[in-house]
Amino acid sequence: MTQQALSLKQSGARWLWLALLVFLADIGIKLLVMNKMGYGWGNRIEVLPFFNLLYVHNYGAAFSFLSDQAGWQRWFFTGIAVGVVGLLVYWMRHLPASEKWNNIAYALIIGGAVGNVFDRVVHGFVVDYLDFYWGTYHWPAFNLADSTICIGAAMIVFDSFRTKKQ
Repeated sequence: MTQQALSLKQSGARWLWLALLVFLADIGIKLLVMNKMGYGWGNRIEVLPFFNLLYVHNYGAAFSFLSDQAGWQRWFFTGIAVGVVGLLVYWMRHLPASEKWNNIAYALIIGGAVGNVFDRVVHGFVVDYLDFYWGTYHWPAFNLADSTICIGAAMIVFDSFRTKKQ
């Protein structure tokens, strides 16, 4: 085995399988939603007293930020995501594989970001399908990719408060 392959095996890049798993699950669920559900709020499926499944398009970013713009935001958010993914992969390559917490956090963010980039490039929008609400207040619809990005980011923030072993 070459030294480069050995370093890849020992680096955090070894955790990229998790990013691939998140990406495949995200795209699979989105394709299922697109093929089996009618579009829009009128076609929602009531699951729990505070949760619906639905199929909506998000042309912006989190919370439909900039979704009312002329289309430039599609490539803007794609560029940001590609840059973040590149940076996280670089960091993973320089972290030991044994640094599980951060590698898992980075992999969750990468998988989610690539899932949403796929949507933006292929469809021109991100497919959202999870709708949580309380009374008449609805949290903005989101998807698995958004969830894994948030979980990964929360893990990074939490890690910043942990005491590190020397």
